[in-house]
Amino acid sequence: MVRLSPVPRTDGHGVVTASAAAPAARRIRVTGVVQGVGFRPFVHRLAVRHGLGGWVRNAGGEVEITVAGAESAITAFIGAIELEAPPLARIETVHVEPSMDAPADGFAIVPSRDPAGMREPVSPDVALCAACEAELFDPADRRFRYPFITCTDCGPRFTVIEAMPYDRVRTSMRAFAQCPACEREYASPSDRRFHSETNSCPACGPRLWLERGDQVVDGSAHALESAAGLLREGAIVALRGLGGFHLAVDATSDRAVVRLRSRKRRDAKPLAVMVQSVSHAAELVELTDEASALLQSPVRPIVILPEREASPVSRFIAPGIGSVGVMLPSTPLHHLLLDLVCHPLVMTSGNLSDEPIATGNAEARARLAGIADAFLLHDREIVSRYDDSVIRPVRQGRVIIRRARGLAPLPLRLPLASPVPLVAVGADLKNTFTVVDGSRAYVSQHIGDLDSLETVTHFRETLARFESLFRIAPSAAARDLHPGYLSTRLAEELGLSPVIGVQHHHAHIAAVLAEHGERDAVVGLAFDGTGYGDDGNVWGAEVLLADLHGYRRLAQLRYAPMPGGDLAAREPWRAALGYLSLEPDRARAFEGAFEKVPPRELAMARAQLDRRLNAPLASSLGRLFDAAAAVIGVHHGGQFEGQAAMELEALAGNLAGIAREVPIDDAGAVWQMDPLPLLGELGERQRSGADRADLAADFHASLIAATVRLATASCERCGIGTVALGGGVFQNARFATQIPAALEARGMRVLLPRELGPNDGAVSYGQAAVAAARLAGTSASFSN
Repeated sequence: MVRLSPVPRTDGHGVVTASAAAPAARRIRVTGVVQGVGFRPFVHRLAVRHGLGGWVRNAGGEVEITVAGAESAITAFIGAIELEAPPLARIETVHVEPSMDAPADGFAIVPSRDPAGMREPVSPDVALCAACEAELFDPADRRFRYPFITCTDCGPRFTVIEAMPYDRVRTSMRAFAQCPACEREYASPSDRRFHSETNSCPACGPRLWLERGDQVVDGSAHALESAAGLLREGAIVALRGLGGFHLAVDATSDRAVVRLRSRKRRDAKPLAVMVQSVSHAAELVELTDEASALLQSPVRPIVILPEREASPVSRFIAPGIGSVGVMLPSTPLHHLLLDLVCHPLVMTSGNLSDEPIATGNAEARARLAGIADAFLLHDREIVSRYDDSVIRPVRQGRVIIRRARGLAPLPLRLPLASPVPLVAVGADLKNTFTVVDGSRAYVSQHIGDLDSLETVTHFRETLARFESLFRIAPSAAARDLHPGYLSTRLAEELGLSPVIGVQHHHAHIAAVLAEHGERDAVVGLAFDGTGYGDDGNVWGAEVLLADLHGYRRLAQLRYAPMPGGDLAAREPWRAALGYLSLEPDRARAFEGAFEKVPPRELAMARAQLDRRLNAPLASSLGRLFDAAAAVIGVHHGGQFEGQAAMELEALAGNLAGIAREVPIDDAGAVWQMDPLPLLGELGERQRSGADRADLAADFHASLIAATVRLATASCERCGIGTVALGGGVFQNARFATQIPAALEARGMRVLLPRELGPNDGAVSYGQAAVAAARLAGTSASFSN
């Protein structure tokens, strides 16, 4: 967007100028993601090409340019700023005004300035570019097999930047003085590394070494060869990457993968696999053109795809799931290691399960000593902890499961600007936070589940970093309504006022609304596992009439008690028992759900139900998936939340399923969808020997059909034609594709999360959107 200060006019070419007779000199300010992406070198080349004099510099977080020359050349130059910007840049605005002080001859990159109060986006880390990859494997190149090769188009950004404006002295690369050869590249406008702040080479850059017990292998080549040999032998190697450590093992070895699971205490959760190329990925998973493009994008995420039957990887990579998370190398270190090992590697976060990823060498030695057999280390410090992003392609686009490397901390906009800086602390599970200045929202990278001291420390450290990096001092906070959440306590500890409580499922829908710039009321489908409701019960299958300010509950899943509370998320038989307690005469149909449950545990759970002790009422769709998995016989006990639902989806495969009737009671103010008859029918059919895959497919088809009916009726009831979908259940590919398609076929407009995921990682952004609307003094577009 081109803007002018103070009075805009166009010159006939779409460029905004100060007046029809403006002098042949301009002062230009470019905002957006324009630092750390090669923008100043790009402007320099552009100015030289158009024969313009002047200068360019970083200022705060934006780029300032002054140019002088022929009017036509300046016009072409300004137009090319947006049209030809570097691939990693994200331009928000281009402000143009007259200037009288630009030199007519020569163009220079001048020292940065750091004006107080300015804040701008920071580029995420991006994968190795094709040009650097070619040099990496070119024996004639001076950076041949150099593990830290980078240029203005690739490499670390967010994980090395300590402060803005983006210059080497404000990054962890300041520890490495450039050699004469690198300095010549850095100073040469025609070079790809012109003003590349992460520029280095084997003579002057970070070094790599391998530690195994008391043995140290120095030198990049020797260290890599030793690490590759250990991996081929089945060892576990901890390697330091851009945003933290990975734990790597041979993905084709059952023994190696089982050892990793045991040591990492990750019994069943899927592990990601890294392969050399798209052609290698095609040996493991079913690829589409869209999935191939996603794998090769600068983000280089973990992409979740259907596993091939003849896949060479261990059956313990993703047991019972039917899909595998695959990624391509994102750093030169990964490229080199895979080139030496020559087969797929498990590449999982360097931590014990549920802890933050390790970043420092000393930290890794201490925390990963009981897991890794060897450590592949380097001496470039990591400023920000950064996991891999995880994305699942679906027919209607993509579903972000985890937003981190390559995506965070790119900002999102809010439809209503906050009148004061604020922070939204997010949910307790899959936590992120969001800091807001005006209409710009900076959503953190994935923090994790707030259930350990290490993760809470990670939260606090990352929040402090965001406040410093983006120069935001919040004066208000937003949090979940749950009084017992740790995130609630963290919000209160900040000492800000006001602290605005936002209902969990309203935040889910508000996140989708804000992403799409929507201010009007919609019918929102918020489907997930757990959220604290207005009535003190557990919500999780909610139909809401909602806008950014408020909401009204239109419909829900029938309440069922969950014996053991949170245990029901890991032990699906508990959810089944809770539903059975509503109508005990269905006991015969539910028998299969309890076959493998120890009698004592079953008796204790029944006692909890009888006494209503630690058996909260839940309208959760996530818990309904768990109950169905137990009744069908798919899953009785698990290691992580959502495991039963994932296995149920995998079991259904590509079967269409037959939609069975799910009653909807529309007599009251809040309608109720009753799944108990469906569970009973599935149980009876399972007892009669029906194929479990058919049962799983029918369960999905039945719930999808009932959801579409309920959403359609709710839209008619409220006179609304737009539906927003949020909540972790929409990570399920069937729900994420079939429900939108069916609603759109009925003439409704459907809003889906795209920049953020549907799960709790988006809650902080939704909280921020609601808090901003309330602080701005707007009101709901409907009556509660």
